Amino acid sequence: MLELIGAGFSLGWPVLAFLVCLIIYFQASISDPVQKKNATFKAIIGIFCGLLAFMAIANYTKNFNDDPGVLPVSLVLITAVTFVMSLYFANIGALMKIGGFMFFVAAALSGYGNWLPQVEGGFPPPVVKLDFQSMSSQQLGDEGEKIIFGGLGQSKVQGAIGKGQCPLCHGFQKGFLSERAPNLFDIPARAKTRLEEPNYHMNDPASRPSVQKESFEGSGTATNAQEYIAESHACPNCYVVPGFGVKGSNDTESPMPIIHKAPISLAMGELAAVDTWMYIREGLEAPAYDEIIASYEKFIPEGDRITATDDEEDAGAAAGGVLATGEEPVNEIFMKGGCVACHIIPGIEGATGKVGPVLMEGTNAPNRIKDAGYKGNATSTKEYITESILNPSAYVVTDYPDNQMPKDFGKKLSAGAVNKVVNYLSQLKEGQDPPPVE
Repeated sequence: MLELIGAGFSLGWPVLAFLVCLIIYFQASISDPVQKKNATFKAIIGIFCGLLAFMAIANYTKNFNDDPGVLPVSLVLITAVTFVMSLYFANIGALMKIGGFMFFVAAALSGYGNWLPQVEGGFPPPVVKLDFQSMSSQQLGDEGEKIIFGGLGQSKVQGAIGKGQCPLCHGFQKGFLSERAPNLFDIPARAKTRLEEPNYHMNDPASRPSVQKESFEGSGTATNAQEYIAESHACPNCYVVPGFGVKGSNDTESPMPIIHKAPISLAMGELAAVDTWMYIREGLEAPAYDEIIASYEKFIPEGDRITATDDEEDAGAAAGGVLATGEEPVNEIFMKGGCVACHIIPGIEGATGKVGPVLMEGTNAPNRIKDAGYKGNATSTKEYITESILNPSAYVVTDYPDNQMPKDFGKKLSAGAVNKVVNYLSQLKEGQDPPPVE
């Protein structure tokens, strides 16, 4: 408040100084003591109202871009000015009351609008066509960082998550203890040691204790580090790193989704870009593009490979564009947003993820709003779900770590897409069948 007063005074001091001088001049010409006293009082009121008006202008000017959420303060100050003026200046009292009421209504509507969770809409960005095969290793690695973390240089930003969604479970920094999946620091070197571990059974896939022996019949196993990385992406269940299996599976089943299939759906070129980044970030020379592609062709059947044309169509999403416009049915929105990889969502095929909590929000939301640990602003089920999507750290469900869920769905999902997700999840209640997918 003191900062706002100072800003208002610094903005309007010439006008305020002029008013003081004008008041002194007119007071000198008034001989009646009562009139002089009334004139002095009204002058003080006028200067006070003038200061409030300049504070309103200063707040609007300062926070128009910096913090638009506090812009209604300007309307509140103007409302105060008009009502004060209506009380002490009878000749313009009626006009001030009408203006004050209008500003009051505007302040109330603006405040309510700014209080609601904000969702960015608009059209998706133009698709940028990428030719992965013709890129240099550095260019390919840069695209890989964008796919993993959502942007160039974002690998050092906590919570940054791209289309690949890898940071939801994996750590990438040395010494970071990943709770849900192995740390991928120096993975090109450590991949060689994985091939030598007892449960890998490099020469005899049938002897593997995992629930899936091969990526597909006859594909075999990896024979070098790059093939191990490719197999881990294409067939997470073929080999599970000890300690990172699905709870209760005795490390025979992996919680990781297949990343060339929905909801992540990385194309062959994107897979090559991701792997190239993992080599380059360690200061290593990455295998040639064709060599990386060959490693994936060993473990991905031809019919499951996303082609170069699909690479181009998905490039906008890989670079952090809009994932869903809201025109899709809700199950597709869940798939495009990657929700099915982390959550169990009743009624949505493939939503069997175990990274995040079960989304039975028609039952969960009312209970969590009443939780003593809830610090959010929601007062209803739909408001809670919207808040959880746009600001997931407002309330973190017990036993699940913070900063696991992406915080940019307000940019990657249109308002229509968020609305469809909220409507569906709000109808999911324990003991009731899920609603039909519209």
